[in-house]
Amino acid sequence: MELFNKMIATALKVSVHQVDNTLSLLAGGATIPFISRYRKEATGGLDEVQIGEIKDRNDKLRELAKRKETILSTIEEQGKLTDELRKRIEQSWDATEVEDLYLPYKPKRKTRAEAARQKGLEPLATLLLLQRENHLDSRLPAFVKGDVKDEEEALKGAR
Repeated sequence: MELFNKMIATALKVSVHQVDNTLSLLAGGATIPFISRYRKEATGGLDEVQIGEIKDRNDKLRELAKRKETILSTIEEQGKLTDELRKRIEQSWDATEVEDLYLPYKPKRKTRAEAARQKGLEPLATLLLLQRENHLDSRLPAFVKGDVKDEEEALKGAR
């Protein structure tokens, strides 16, 4: 977390000591107005706005660190985590950049339509959509195969 303190201090142009003390007071349960009024000696005279900004940036960095851990574990579970990708994610502290790096590996939601396509029911769905088939019952047995158990399930999946 010392890394966060240095990043916050650099961004806000204050000393690391001020950030350390402010965050320790906040962790101890002190409120922003209390710190700005009664703990000026500990914070080096920071005002409420600066203390609030330190708190907000610290919260965002902690949240981003947790998100990066989740992203790394998700990509690793897929077996697609390379050393270069791990390095880029770990070194980035921009939430947008981290999410952009994760996007190609993000698990996609499986829709009912996608499930039907995988079962081979797309041609049946097309037949139903066009409404040109007069003898649909004679065409249904061709779609009962693999994961599709009966004609009723084929119709349900295609719809």
